[in-house]
Amino acid sequence: MVKKIQNLPNEPGVYQYFDENGRLLYVGKAKSLKKRVKSYFSFTPTLQPSPKLSPRIYKMILEAKSLDYIIVRSEHDALILENSLIKQLKPKYNILLRDDKTYPYIYIDLKDEFPRFELTRRVQKGSFIKYFGPFTTAGRDILNALYELFPLVQKKGYLKGKKACLFYQIGKCLAPCEGKISSSEYKKLINQALENLKDKRLLLKSLEEKMLKFAENELFEEAAKFRDTIQKIKNSTIFSQVDLKNSENIDIFTVTTDQTKAIIVKLFVREGKIVSISNNIVKNDFGISKDELYKSAIYEFYKDDKPIVANSIVVAEDFEEIDLLEEFIKEKSQKAVKFIVPKRGPKRELIDIALKNAKEIILQKERDEDILNLLKSRLKLNATPNIIEAYDNSHLQGSYPVGSKVYYQNGFVKSKYRHYNLTSLDEYAQMRELLTKRCESFEKEPPPDLWVIDGGETLLKLAKDIVKSFGVDIDIVAISKEKRGKRTVRSKGGAKDRIYTLDGEIKLSENDKVLQFIQKLRDETHRFAIKFHRSQKLKNDKKISLLQKRGIGKAKVKKLLDYFGTFEAIEKAGEEEIEKVLKIRINR
Repeated sequence: MVKKIQNLPNEPGVYQYFDENGRLLYVGKAKSLKKRVKSYFSFTPTLQPSPKLSPRIYKMILEAKSLDYIIVRSEHDALILENSLIKQLKPKYNILLRDDKTYPYIYIDLKDEFPRFELTRRVQKGSFIKYFGPFTTAGRDILNALYELFPLVQKKGYLKGKKACLFYQIGKCLAPCEGKISSSEYKKLINQALENLKDKRLLLKSLEEKMLKFAENELFEEAAKFRDTIQKIKNSTIFSQVDLKNSENIDIFTVTTDQTKAIIVKLFVREGKIVSISNNIVKNDFGISKDELYKSAIYEFYKDDKPIVANSIVVAEDFEEIDLLEEFIKEKSQKAVKFIVPKRGPKRELIDIALKNAKEIILQKERDEDILNLLKSRLKLNATPNIIEAYDNSHLQGSYPVGSKVYYQNGFVKSKYRHYNLTSLDEYAQMRELLTKRCESFEKEPPPDLWVIDGGETLLKLAKDIVKSFGVDIDIVAISKEKRGKRTVRSKGGAKDRIYTLDGEIKLSENDKVLQFIQKLRDETHRFAIKFHRSQKLKNDKKISLLQKRGIGKAKVKKLLDYFGTFEAIEKAGEEEIEKVLKIRINR
């Protein structure tokens, strides 16, 4: 290896260290391969790791027995290749962060005659597109709230019909397709919606006013829907007293480390207000440097084809390759995005908010680690269940069957909850359908460490057979609810629920922390399933009610469903087509 190091070119590139068995240890990039690789070593009297290295890299060099390298055109190309190789090959001593491409943005194309808001995770083509986000939570709820509050074009493609649809009949659209509202008047509505989107306080106030109107008119189910939306948006909002001038758009990155982990917190400020926050937790077993963490976190966030809304990126401290990342982001966004390291003032206050969140994440992680280790030992699991999915299904006498998945990793991750519309009639078949659907998605979303099933031994065996048929090994636990008479008891600390593992029943006392943790997972899954079931039923009941108000009875509703297939298809159909199917005149 000495000769190879001495003959390295003075060119930009990527280098790779391997151990004696040919296992890849580390991938790095360099502006000059010769200078960078030589900096790892002391050459007198023999080849040794440099004493200036961090403990982690020092240990890596001790294990390294061979070296390989790839020459590229520029340091910028080296940065891209380095991160691609890290993601593909997962070297032992590199950082591998979860990417952030799942975060949605709300966007609107203002050049359209009658523009509408939509969600996206990628850059959209157009010179007049405006982006809002990213929304780490509640993005869909905020989008839906805008369409509840303002009578905008509700569905993409409806303008092409040139005829008013059902949304016009129920007052949720002003029918620009029929020329019932001008482009200038419509844009006044858009401007009002934009104000609500920019200021969540204004959005929440508008939603609360509408909720109270429904409650006053005794439309309690509609009021409850608005109440739930308000709560979701409130939960996603960080209100702060930090006063930013000029309505700045800023992305903030902080890194906090302890002996075993690193916490990367990202804070997003739009129009001078905090819109969302997210974090990554990285194992820090070998003592990862903050320079590497900042570089990896920032590159990982901006590398994809996503909108870059920020005009500046604020970091808690300076780091080694800040200039290279600034150039990389400039090239991607086609605009100058400056890095700032504030020492005082409003931007430093935002850094302090992010660091405060990091401390809370560390405390929560420590609490989670305690219960997860306890879970592993008490339930005799194969691995510590860092990622847990819990499942339940719901139906009403076989109608509107739905399933739900709740995701737990360092707390409940609501962005990874999932609903499933089911077709099976009994609970056993519904759970089989639900779990099979999840297994079919393992390629896109890898399996967790643990499944928690709401049910007894029969459903546990079913789950075991399903994962086995897919060739996957997952720890599985089932929780069977205690029944007193005909009533199911769900109270934590008071219910004598039964826990089943693949080794048999585990008897736990009512106050046992493991039992209460499993109950918490089961109850959250049940809540999520019931909520979706009610929303599906309410949605269909409402659609039936609207059709009945237009002079269409239950029998005719069935006839329409038989003909069109779905309520959505009925909504898209014109009046003439509906009248033709029913052979009646519809009330407007």
